Amino acid sequence: MHVLITGGTGFIGRELASSLLADGHSVTVLTREITSSGNRVPSGAKAIRDLARADAVDAVVNLAGANLGAARWNPVTKMGFRTSRIDTTRRLVDWMSRLAVKPKVLVSGSAIGWYGPHGDDKLTETAPAGSDFSATLCRDWEAEAQKASTLGVRVCTLRTGIVLGPDGPAGGGALAQMLPAFRLGGGGPMGSGQQWMSWVHRADLIALIRFLIEREMASGPYNGTAPEPVTNAEFAKTLGRVLKRPAILPMPGFALKMIVGEMAEILLSGQRVIPQAALDQGFRFRFPTLEAALRDVLAA
Repeated sequence: MHVLITGGTGFIGRELASSLLADGHSVTVLTREITSSGNRVPSGAKAIRDLARADAVDAVVNLAGANLGAARWNPVTKMGFRTSRIDTTRRLVDWMSRLAVKPKVLVSGSAIGWYGPHGDDKLTETAPAGSDFSATLCRDWEAEAQKASTLGVRVCTLRTGIVLGPDGPAGGGALAQMLPAFRLGGGGPMGSGQQWMSWVHRADLIALIRFLIEREMASGPYNGTAPEPVTNAEFAKTLGRVLKRPAILPMPGFALKMIVGEMAEILLSGQRVIPQAALDQGFRFRFPTLEAALRDVLAA
């Protein structure tokens, strides 16, 4: 099988590429800067800058998108978030439309931000989209991907939560940003700590992507989260226990808003997301509980 990956040098995409290559599949990574990203493209993968240079592929995994936490939100950065996701997806679908032989499947990224704030409600894939910036971004992103279905391409959209994985050439994701404070004993809950955190081990997310590629009946939205979300307070407590450090120093909501601005609303509201579609179709998580996931990640 030949798989094209956008975002293939990132925290998820690089490990997905390595997993596919290890099983004998062919991988092409679409990246803007081949020179600077060369050390992050797994050995054996082909790196291209232009879709016109792509050979025929069986599957496309679209993970491209600027990191929402990389910069303080303002009109310029928000436009960059949209462009990096929606325009890239639009170009992919346009490229597919010109191919004589279309890919069989497109697995396209999204996020649990689709749902917006919902308090303690359990959210499955049938829950409606929210109305805030993140929800609108995800809704428009998924809509662009779904246009590939008119070409006869099977489309799965993956609504990802907080991804936990070890550091590597592509960084360590959200956990890497939390660890310094927690290792010094200065970690703790954010705001009230009662907001839900929907997380997933990176290995499970990669396995889920491959499941969606290979399962011919899979289509539509899938929550890329573990089946047991936790509150922010429980996350902090569990991380502290795994690190053998206290985790009792709270980050007041007003202080978080001063540091990260509008993005604090996402961190302080959260979503309680359940991967019902994946579970119903027989997918099994290696790391369904947070403590097991953290112990595995931090031992790596």
